[in-house]
Amino acid sequence: MSTSRTSIQSLFQPFQGGPLSLSNRIIMAPMTRSQSPNGIPGENVAGYYRRRAENGVGLIVTEGTTINHPAASGDSNIPNFHDEKALEGWAQVVKEVHNAGGKIIPQLWHQGTLRSQGQGPHPEAPSAGPSGLNLTGEKVSEPLSVDEIQSIVKAFAQAAADAKRIGFDGIELHGAHGYLIDQFLWEQTNQRTDEYGGDLVKRTRFAAEVVKACREAVGPDFPIIFRISQWKSGFYDAKLAADPEQLNQLLQPLVDAGVDIFHCSTRRFWVAEFEGSDLNFAGWVKKLTGKPTITVGSVGLDNDFISAFMGNDAGTKDIDELTDRLEQGQFDLVAVGRALLVDPAWAAKVREGRFDELVPFTPASLGTLS
Repeated sequence: MSTSRTSIQSLFQPFQGGPLSLSNRIIMAPMTRSQSPNGIPGENVAGYYRRRAENGVGLIVTEGTTINHPAASGDSNIPNFHDEKALEGWAQVVKEVHNAGGKIIPQLWHQGTLRSQGQGPHPEAPSAGPSGLNLTGEKVSEPLSVDEIQSIVKAFAQAAADAKRIGFDGIELHGAHGYLIDQFLWEQTNQRTDEYGGDLVKRTRFAAEVVKACREAVGPDFPIIFRISQWKSGFYDAKLAADPEQLNQLLQPLVDAGVDIFHCSTRRFWVAEFEGSDLNFAGWVKKLTGKPTITVGSVGLDNDFISAFMGNDAGTKDIDELTDRLEQGQFDLVAVGRALLVDPAWAAKVREGRFDELVPFTPASLGTLS
């Protein structure tokens, strides 16, 4: 990997956006690790995040951590964000990161019907989705009732309140990749005819209620980040919005509900989102909302993150195009995933120009908390 020493300085400029203040523009992207037996993050998890903070990551977004709903998790080794022991574990994670000079927020998550029935800490619970459909359109459970939907909204709000109580620096709501919040947004999985379904704007109701409830739980000065994507797990050409007008219709209710920053997930950050413009997804979201955005998608890798996830090695790649777009103001922050997973010192090495010391990604790194 080689890149301009001048250009990388844009990654290390301070950021101030609404209630969030950071020392630089590098975000650790959320990545599921399944290293928390019984849903409890231990000392190894705290050390894993601390090492990224020690090496200069501006903000850590934790792996997805599940809210208090029996169908939220399909893996008992995924951390949760509601049991007393789990929250004690997370409080220790926060302490370690803060002691290292970093900032950290939890990603609050419900897997929806992507969680296979019979799996996770509550195998007896039916999987949950707006219409009981998985991403292929197969019915796997009954649609959520309005009462159940409102109880899930409250569970997100309780998790947000707990995050503030134990010292986190904000929250991220996982509204992407075909999980529960995204299932309400996507026409393929939301075929409801009540107030939680219908046209694109009506399908935003659940997401907006989650954001609003979290905002009421944490107050006006606690950052709320919303992760959003067009693509879904296994459906990489899916689109919530076919054009900027539709995207604006989707985003405005979330802005009105209280989102501070949008985390715009793509497979490749350099790909234009709509014809006629070179803006990527994060660029369009910022242009339409005026809110700060985080770009993400194979940053620092020489192939896309899906290829890496499927078991292929990935070498390092220069980040000149990334920093050019950042300097142009197309987006405000940059989330780094696999490159930071394999190399906790990635940010420090990039800042110091030690590109030849960057560690290439290998699938074996997914099995450890380095």
